[in-house]
Amino acid sequence: MNTINRDINQLLIVSITPYFLEKQAFWFEENLQKILDARHSQSFFEDNIIFLSLTNFGVGEKAKKSHTKVNSPKLVRDEQKGDIVSFSQFLRKLDEMGYEKVFKVAEPGEFSQRGGIIDVFPINMMNAVRLDFLGNEVDSIKLLDIHPVKSAAQSAAVSSETGQFNGVKIDDSQSQDNWWKKSRDILKKRLKSQKLFSELKGLKSGDYLVHLDHGIGQFIGFEEFQISNDKKEKYYILQYAQEDKLYVPVGLERKLSRYIGFHDPKISRLGSSLWQKTKGKVKEEVEKLAKELLHLYAQKETAERAPYIEDKELEEQFILGFAFQETPDQMQAMEDIKNDLAKAKPMDRIVCGDVGFGKTEIAMRAALLAVANNRQTAIMCPTTILANQHFNSFKKRFEKLPVRIALLSRLQTKPDQKKIIKDLEEGKIDIIIGTHKLLSKDIKFNNLQLLIIDDEQKFGVKQKERLRQLKASLDVLSLSATPIPRTIYLALSSLKNISLMQTPPSGRQAIKTEVLAYNKKTIKKIINKELKRKGQIYFLHNRVQSIEAKAEELKELLALNEVEGCPKAKISLIHGRMPEKKLLKIMDDFQKEKTNVLVATTIIENGLDLPNVNTIIIEDSTRLGLSQAHQIRGRVGRSGTKSFAYFMYDERNLTPLVKARLKALEDAQELGAGYRIAIRDLELRGAGNILGKEQSGAINKIGLNLYSQMISESIEKFRN
Repeated sequence: MNTINRDINQLLIVSITPYFLEKQAFWFEENLQKILDARHSQSFFEDNIIFLSLTNFGVGEKAKKSHTKVNSPKLVRDEQKGDIVSFSQFLRKLDEMGYEKVFKVAEPGEFSQRGGIIDVFPINMMNAVRLDFLGNEVDSIKLLDIHPVKSAAQSAAVSSETGQFNGVKIDDSQSQDNWWKKSRDILKKRLKSQKLFSELKGLKSGDYLVHLDHGIGQFIGFEEFQISNDKKEKYYILQYAQEDKLYVPVGLERKLSRYIGFHDPKISRLGSSLWQKTKGKVKEEVEKLAKELLHLYAQKETAERAPYIEDKELEEQFILGFAFQETPDQMQAMEDIKNDLAKAKPMDRIVCGDVGFGKTEIAMRAALLAVANNRQTAIMCPTTILANQHFNSFKKRFEKLPVRIALLSRLQTKPDQKKIIKDLEEGKIDIIIGTHKLLSKDIKFNNLQLLIIDDEQKFGVKQKERLRQLKASLDVLSLSATPIPRTIYLALSSLKNISLMQTPPSGRQAIKTEVLAYNKKTIKKIINKELKRKGQIYFLHNRVQSIEAKAEELKELLALNEVEGCPKAKISLIHGRMPEKKLLKIMDDFQKEKTNVLVATTIIENGLDLPNVNTIIIEDSTRLGLSQAHQIRGRVGRSGTKSFAYFMYDERNLTPLVKARLKALEDAQELGAGYRIAIRDLELRGAGNILGKEQSGAINKIGLNLYSQMISESIEKFRN
């Protein structure tokens, strides 16, 4: 049972918004009257505060003993207005202001309800409070001895004039300041993660959603209600057990997230305490896990290096060479990276954005910042083709700047490789681009500080950690269109920082995606449709042993094109076992449109940027993982031309998992769907494999999104 400190006669509760989270504790005491006055002219304050004042204060106990309501204190917004706020209105307002319903209040931003008693921890106070309702009236408001940290015990918000608030003397102001700042940081992080997780695009009837306060329900549609003569409001409708329904206003999605687990979840009735108890138990487990994760990452957490200093003039000169208009997400991602590099703590950030959304430009600008600080950058690519493409792109963008760029791969002769390695060690190279060859033991850097990993899901954990081991303070920037589950999990759980790039470049169109049974006549029709508009086609056949036979089969299928009045099909093929110089020659011919149909293995999935290729046929899509299929789909649609992706299948290979995978691709056709695909991939592959099977039970009870939010908050809480 919580210890009660004493009665108070008025109480201010403010919403969990960035505006209030920026304020110090004493600000609310000093500006109380201004806040109250502002409600009459500014809707923000009307919507985002609750002010409680007890009339006839001091007769509450007497009224309680006599069981009369005549002199019972009333709950009002302020004594001048005299508006009585009902019990249900109060609960709804707490919900709308972002407070989370829990079984037992322990942290700022939480509230609990047991009958007519509500405990709430306002974010503008250092104590929780208890409100005792009698029907729609409040009998008392009491301070509770609930403090998130022991150092904060017996404390409350500080008044700059008296050193007290609500009569409680501050004993350790430094501890209070530290706790106040920490709790604010956690709440800011929570707001950001709630926004991240409440991405509800493409919601369909029957989908499971998690409401932070009420648990897992099934979305059944939207409904509009007339709120007043001139105002309608739209609501999400969630159905719970025994046909209980919850109505969530559109605009308050921050408390909703998609349910991701291993199977359909158990749904309980609304209003039961089961959900709060379940959340509480999972939170205890999560806090243990958070401590373990922090221990694993301790070395990275304690490493430091000199902060980067921006060179505005050099940056402006470089930006002038960018031929496109930056998207808002690109600008935000770059701002995130600059903020990371301005700190002494090494960066570990993942930039997640669909193919063609401008991740390479972000990598270039980050490398420029390293060059401006006389630090070397290594860019690691999964294939020679991609490394070569990046090398050409970087050389072109940096050609007017005194930046030394080199490529290290199997394309160079042995003497050339030795020269590059020597120059790298002597500091004569600023940016080195290469494959996993950069991990070779004979390679030594002069002053490596920034590691950029492109298509990071193609590298194993050991490969990625190899360079980290060389230097604990290394800054790491990972680029990915579809992060593998473990990576996305760590990103969501605060061990990595994540920047999402979901805004497509101007003029970009979504890729029309169709899933259909394999049929030669259909293939011929698809190819000729693209050839007639002078475009090019990828044909994916993912078996090296039979790829030549498949190319011959297509030649026969399209042999009569010219007779039938269709453009001639000029077919070439590539696969990963070819000599690399031959492979690059075939790709160069295709890029120059000397050929128009390229039969290929999955070697094409990594970063190729050919704007005239706008149709892709995947011959047997049942063999591809979801993230890989999405990555391959992104090889087309690199320009403003309408593009098409055809995922074909053999009926004999259609398992339930394959069906779910193909359906996910069809459902996520819109631009910027890579992040959603990664989350869905995580679900299909089993979220419990991320850190171990022992987490799967907890994830299943509350869903992966809420589980990840809890880990994120717990890590922030224990980080120091």
